[in-house]
Amino acid sequence: MLNPKEEKTVILIKPDGVKRGLIGEIVSRIEKRGLKIIALEMFQPTKEQIDDHYPKDENWIKRLGDKTKKNYKDYGIEVEQEFGFNDSLEIGKSVRGWLIDYMTSGPLVKMIIKGIHSVDMVRKIAGSTMPAQAEMGTIRGDFSVDDAIAANRNKRGIHNIIHASETPEEAEHEIKFWFSPEEIHDYKRAEEDIMF
Repeated sequence: MLNPKEEKTVILIKPDGVKRGLIGEIVSRIEKRGLKIIALEMFQPTKEQIDDHYPKDENWIKRLGDKTKKNYKDYGIEVEQEFGFNDSLEIGKSVRGWLIDYMTSGPLVKMIIKGIHSVDMVRKIAGSTMPAQAEMGTIRGDFSVDDAIAANRNKRGIHNIIHASETPEEAEHEIKFWFSPEEIHDYKRAEEDIMF
């Protein structure tokens, strides 16, 4: 097993986070947590890059549809009335398409974060994907007010500021996908000997 302090994860600051001037706030929260940024770049993604970033696996797309259906059910709204159909895979395809459009609507900031259980730590800092469920004190809880139903009605992705890898395996894939080895710069932070 990898030493926990060697774990790496990926963050993408989404177009709403960039346009709202939250880059510095996000970087600050990560660094104050004792995590280390070892790669950082602003860039304009292509539709092809974002299409390849998000899984094309039918199970993943169906899960996206299932999450959408659950969100509608939680708020007492009939998903079929909104979409015109009830099939999780078809709903997931719609949501995935809107997500791709949203993620290419402006520049992103991509980062690799390294540190003890960085995948879990960064997801905790980011907060729940659904802004209404994100705890205060998290990036999404403090700065995002968007809603999946509002986003779907406007045929767009949820403006939830940040993407963070869900698992170490996903992080490994995203690191290879978004970064070349020469873009990654490891170093020792001054407080590493004190903190861990």
